[in-house]
Amino acid sequence: MKQAEITKVKSLKGEIIPPPDKSISHRAVMFASIAKGRSIVRNFLRAEDPISTMNAFRSMGTEIEEKAGNALIIHGKGLHGIKEPFDVINCGNSGTTVRLISGILSGNPFFSVLTGDDSLKQRPMARVIAPLKDMGAEISARNGDKYLPMAINGRRLKAIDYKMPVASAQVKSCLILAGLYADGTTAITELQKSRDHTERMLRSMGANIEVDGLVIKVKGQAGQSELTPIDVTVPADFSSAAFFIAAALMVPNSEILIKDVCVNPTRTGMLDVVKNMGANVRIENIRDASGEPVADIYCKNSGSLKAVKISGDIMPSLIDEFPILCVLATQAEGVTEIRGAEELRVKESDRIKAMSVELKKLGVELEEYPDGISIKGKASLKGAVVESYHDHRIAMSLAIAALAAQGTTIINNSSCVDISFPGFFEELKRITS
Repeated sequence: MKQAEITKVKSLKGEIIPPPDKSISHRAVMFASIAKGRSIVRNFLRAEDPISTMNAFRSMGTEIEEKAGNALIIHGKGLHGIKEPFDVINCGNSGTTVRLISGILSGNPFFSVLTGDDSLKQRPMARVIAPLKDMGAEISARNGDKYLPMAINGRRLKAIDYKMPVASAQVKSCLILAGLYADGTTAITELQKSRDHTERMLRSMGANIEVDGLVIKVKGQAGQSELTPIDVTVPADFSSAAFFIAAALMVPNSEILIKDVCVNPTRTGMLDVVKNMGANVRIENIRDASGEPVADIYCKNSGSLKAVKISGDIMPSLIDEFPILCVLATQAEGVTEIRGAEELRVKESDRIKAMSVELKKLGVELEEYPDGISIKGKASLKGAVVESYHDHRIAMSLAIAALAAQGTTIINNSSCVDISFPGFFEELKRITS
């Protein structure tokens, strides 16, 4: 059991480039694998989750060359070029891998079985299985089609008009991919706007996708030619940058520049929240990189933060940032309330419960709700032994809290950060004093 030991610091100073974006890394490998021809993916995130995606497509016959500088050359064989895997596909801890790939497998004429680690086997799969079955997919899964393992007999699909009951980029992306293999036009109506990396990348590859507000329409089969290869550079991950944004805002005398970050507006709700809290955060040097907006984020500690209320349509754009926002709320004047986050009960861990239990250990007064949490600031944090729940975002959030806590904080099972941010603790140490 690996532990991280962190003590209070005086300040954070310097520049940092976070790891490549996890969501975009997943999609680049998947979409290049079903494109026709040779794609190049630069700055691929070599972390456990995206590697699960890469291994999945290799098991189906995709040739993927790994080059220096985290580059991949992917030889795609077209929408129907992947082959039946010899063995079960293990998606590890990656919900993105299993949910998105199920849309592709449902439209390919072979048998496959998807599984994952103990955590992934507890995450809900009915949300993709039900609409895929509506499209004519032949799928069965454990416990009444709710959980992995999941078996898929791929077949020709039919288009549907689907209104999503939850805001989920993974479900949306699964159905977009299935729509490429369906007869007719599949229409997907989102409950709230979620991250749109799938739509951006597939359209750049020639997919027949239209977006009108919350409605996405995908033309499949007759209306869809082969996807063209891509040459994409993956920008730095905003969700990884979020930990350093919070750290700079919490620790006195801190000033950092976070470079080359993807600032896709469907991902950056946290920036709106921290600005409402009175934070000194500035977006600089905005440019386009492979169809995604990229910028540098300047953060400076400038005194007291104020509590805010967070709910509604903004939640999907900061869903990954819930744990670190809870930590930031401990240092804001007043009571911060976050509601409408019930989706966090079924992530890598129950993130609402995890943050409630662990922040209390650090001396925080809070109240847990079915769909969120309220946190009283400004708390005097004290070091403690805390649990990561084998959840990378919980582990990193508690590490940031430890920077402002008196004494020493020990985080159990800290190696889970490798799921999205290998080298996180080393990078944190580099810019702290």
